[in-house]
Amino acid sequence: MAFGNGSVVTEFILLGLTDKADLQLPLFCLFLMMYMVTVLGNLGLITLIGLNSHLHTPMYFFLLNLSFIDICYSSVFTPKMLMNFLSKKNIISYMGCMTQFCFFCIFVTSECYVLTSMAYDRYVAICNPLLYNVSMSPKVCASLMLGSYLMAFSGSMAHTGCLLRLTFCDANTINHYFCDILPVLQLSCTSTYVNELVVFIVAGINIIVPSLTIFVSYGFILSSILHISSTEGRSKAFSTCSSHIIAVSLFFGSCTFMYLQPSSSGSMDVGKISSVFYTNVVPMLNPLIYSLRNKDVKLALRKTLSRGKF
Repeated sequence: MAFGNGSVVTEFILLGLTDKADLQLPLFCLFLMMYMVTVLGNLGLITLIGLNSHLHTPMYFFLLNLSFIDICYSSVFTPKMLMNFLSKKNIISYMGCMTQFCFFCIFVTSECYVLTSMAYDRYVAICNPLLYNVSMSPKVCASLMLGSYLMAFSGSMAHTGCLLRLTFCDANTINHYFCDILPVLQLSCTSTYVNELVVFIVAGINIIVPSLTIFVSYGFILSSILHISSTEGRSKAFSTCSSHIIAVSLFFGSCTFMYLQPSSSGSMDVGKISSVFYTNVVPMLNPLIYSLRNKDVKLALRKTLSRGKF
């Protein structure tokens, strides 16, 4: 039974994180707990931002979008991943695989640009505080978010379109726990040169451009902080940026390791471990990083609890 694009494969088998039977149940419990923390933590952050008017600022507008994206992109593959830990044969349909990758690509790329927007927000707040209300007006914030989603959608369409043109003949076992592009390309019985070129170009743009923007923003931020005369002022400025720096380092570090290398180099098993960080660990840690290290969020939580909202 073939598809219109020439594929004879109608379903794929996901190898998952490991083939060791005695690890399946412990891993199921571990990733179920991580997923629950991810969903509850990000939903909690969205609720706090929505209920507390003093958090209705550009910084928390971006943080709300970040939490929404984290819930969406971890939900694209984690439920299937959890089912696979308990199944003997981990099967996903051809169209299910393409759809999973398409939505994963949209949300993971959106996260790149939301983190970049947050870095720009911190740059304006610290380096040009008098122009903050103008530079980060609601219109500007909405435009930044719209641009983030458009870049993500266009990149996803480029990847998915190139993937759909490939032919998959006999090999249908994906050495991964979800339909990521590099392990899927390894199964094609036609040339993947164009696909690998698109991966390198699009992933390069979506990782390098945001990374450079964030790096330059924090270069200016650091310079401005060092010119602050009071120790208390420097400490406050550093504290507003530290959470974002931690989140950016974890996310971009693992993404760079996974995608900005030829698919033939290294082991795909090492790639799976790297992908766990940006697909499972980062979405779980983001609400913890931004709440535990943030006085405004702690204050909002205390106020909300005292009002009996929860």
